[in-house]
Amino acid sequence: MYGAFETLTFVQTTGTPSAQAAESGAPWSDFVTPLLASVGVPEPWLPFVAAGAGILLLALLAFFADVIARRLLIRLVSFFVGRSSTDWDDILQKRRVFVRLARIVPAVIVYLSAPLIFSSGGALSIFVQQVALAYMLIMAVLFADSILNALLEIYETSEISGRITLRWLMQLFKIILYSLGAILLLSVLLNRNPGFFLGSLGAMTAVLMLIFKDSILGFVAGIQLSANQMVRVGDWIEMPQYGADGDVLDVGLTTVRVQNWDKTITTVPTYALISSSFKNWRGMSESGGRRIKRAIYIDMTSVKFSDEETLARFSKIQFIREYLDRTKDEVRVFNESQGIEESSVVNGRRITNLGTFRAYVVAYLRNHPNLDKDMTLLVRQLAPTEHGLPIEIYAFSSDTAWANYEGIQADIFDHLLASLPEFDLRVFQNPTGADLLALKG
Repeated sequence: MYGAFETLTFVQTTGTPSAQAAESGAPWSDFVTPLLASVGVPEPWLPFVAAGAGILLLALLAFFADVIARRLLIRLVSFFVGRSSTDWDDILQKRRVFVRLARIVPAVIVYLSAPLIFSSGGALSIFVQQVALAYMLIMAVLFADSILNALLEIYETSEISGRITLRWLMQLFKIILYSLGAILLLSVLLNRNPGFFLGSLGAMTAVLMLIFKDSILGFVAGIQLSANQMVRVGDWIEMPQYGADGDVLDVGLTTVRVQNWDKTITTVPTYALISSSFKNWRGMSESGGRRIKRAIYIDMTSVKFSDEETLARFSKIQFIREYLDRTKDEVRVFNESQGIEESSVVNGRRITNLGTFRAYVVAYLRNHPNLDKDMTLLVRQLAPTEHGLPIEIYAFSSDTAWANYEGIQADIFDHLLASLPEFDLRVFQNPTGADLLALKG
């Protein structure tokens, strides 16, 4: 490339104005040089004044081209976009696609006009063309960047975007775009073949692998995440090793952003989603039910057989009235068929307050309006522990929203804990200050 300062060398070696006009064959030079000489511009200054006038003319041409392209064409495009029924053209306008395309027009005018104003093949003409070409490359890259942003936004308005995210792929395209743009820009400014820079990059493969390691791993991870639909924007994921527990905001080329429930943002490497384990709650959301799995710990000393008086009191409870009638008949028939001696309550089959309570809990849950009856619903007794006998509730709420789910779960256990005394049962808890004061009294 000819340097900017070579313009002076070009001016000093061109000779007289008439010689310049003969050599250049540029219409502008043929017109302006005699005109400047006729108005009394000294001969040594003619090349400089002619060059300045040419630059001023180019600036005026670029200005008018910009006015036509941006103020007239853009307004015309905006007029049609505003009256269009489709959304994609609005997105293109919002992403400034048309504006950046219009900004290329003045540079094209300057590039084409330079050989006509300055001597064709001269240093100044080449310099102006190279600056114009560099500007066109920059605006072309920005235009392509706007196109990618618009395409991504248009894609994210479709239904399939909820299943397959392509943000990571667009980020990869942008890296390639800006890398190629930088290489072409250097080749223009340094007047070197782009293959020279590509060859240099090939020699730096190891360094580039180290620099773009995260991008390469993220590209591989993005393909696997999209192909297997492992995670989507909006999914609730848990990755305790990274402190992530919340909704996925963005799946990028190198990072995944997760908004935790405390509204903090956790950044997780994209590759970690395929190299480490994580929990995705999408299945729960899509199923329409959210699991309730919690136990009440019963004081085992409160478990006992129920006598006739107790059973009569239990029969007043609506949910288990039918259960008690059926169970009492089954127990009576079994004991009679086995010849059970009823002098002791441990002989044969007997109804317990804990068994009756479990039957009540099952009936209560089956009649609860906010539980999904088509999904698993059971009440089970777990192995006794030093904290009592666990009676675990396993059911699914029909509302998966977190706040509503917590309210449903709390209402169920509020009711069950308050119902325990009706079955002569006590919940287990470690002694508290109130217990110690009661013993002291």
